[in-house]
Amino acid sequence: MNIRQLVEACDLQVLTCPEQTDREITGCYIGDLLSWAMGKVRCGDVWLTVMGNINAIAVSVLADAACIVLVDNAALDQEAAEKAAQQEVVVLRAKQNAYELAIKIAEMLQ
Repeated sequence: MNIRQLVEACDLQVLTCPEQTDREITGCYIGDLLSWAMGKVRCGDVWLTVMGNINAIAVSVLADAACIVLVDNAALDQEAAEKAAQQEVVVLRAKQNAYELAIKIAEMLQ
């Protein structure tokens, strides 16, 4: 599954880098503690979080996550949006909470 397929299947909003949605997704991680996520998010993961700040973008780049999904309609601040565009980090927004979205992602990855 790629990011575009995830967006369509889960009715997600693309906040940054719509041209980068061909990237393949290989897993999923849920977490809001940035220092913890830094060591746990794997290359190719969808990272589900409510952290829409510049530090989340840095963690995503470091981990080489496929994308960030801001769950529960969490906001992406302007500085983070600009940095995500510079670093080509796809940031999405979901109406669903992390649990609901993770179940859908797990089903799609099987």
